[in-house]
Amino acid sequence: MNDNQDELLAKVPAVTLGFWIIKILATTFGETMGDTVSMSWLGETTAQAGQSGMNGYLVGTALFGATLALLVFLQVRAARFTPWVYWATIIASTTAGTTLADFSTRSLGIGYSGGSLLLLGLVLASLLVWHRKMGTISAASVHGREAELFYWLTITISQTLGTALGDWVADGPLGYLGAAEIFGGALVLVALAYFATRVNRVMLFWAAFILTRPLGAVVGDFLDKPVASGGLELSRLAASVVLAIAIVMLVALVPQRAETVLEQEHFR
Repeated sequence: MNDNQDELLAKVPAVTLGFWIIKILATTFGETMGDTVSMSWLGETTAQAGQSGMNGYLVGTALFGATLALLVFLQVRAARFTPWVYWATIIASTTAGTTLADFSTRSLGIGYSGGSLLLLGLVLASLLVWHRKMGTISAASVHGREAELFYWLTITISQTLGTALGDWVADGPLGYLGAAEIFGGALVLVALAYFATRVNRVMLFWAAFILTRPLGAVVGDFLDKPVASGGLELSRLAASVVLAIAIVMLVALVPQRAETVLEQEHFR
């Protein structure tokens, strides 16, 4: 591929069915792995929670946040779209989002509703500033340092929002399965709007991207939360390992191509 062709390619994958499947698995993994580190390994939900003076959610956020910063750096420095780097960065953003949302809503005490509304405002603000600065928020335009930084900032906030929003809905009478039906149904409506209407495609993309996170969050919680709380009480680590294997297999086997920058003209 010559340099002129490289300039026509974004550094994110084309949006296909495979993209959405991997994204949902990644967000579910982010929930189970984030809980594994902050709740199980760092003891935030054990009988000894708080005795060490260490906040598991905050420490987990620092660990995943440092990993995310490194991967974003590698992603920005990469010359072209690289599936393994891209999906590793997505996973880092969703695990960091899990622990950050739990720290905000539980340790800081702003609650699920307060956290969800605050983070929704931050996502919308990020998209607005990005659009004013770059003229488009299409993922197809993500080529160049400034657009990439806006992209990953928006994604990280949306991953954090998804955890808080998923917890907020699932904490009510609907439970984890009911919440999964709500978010899954919302995704179906977005898909129908994509195929049956002329609603702006960029808006639909970001709506779907954001909705996959709370869907993954409630499915992840359903897998590892106690039976008394409506979950299956499976091993958090075991669930994370199974999800990680599935993600690795899909990234390796599902054909992926970089989004074409020229396509952004159709999605402003």
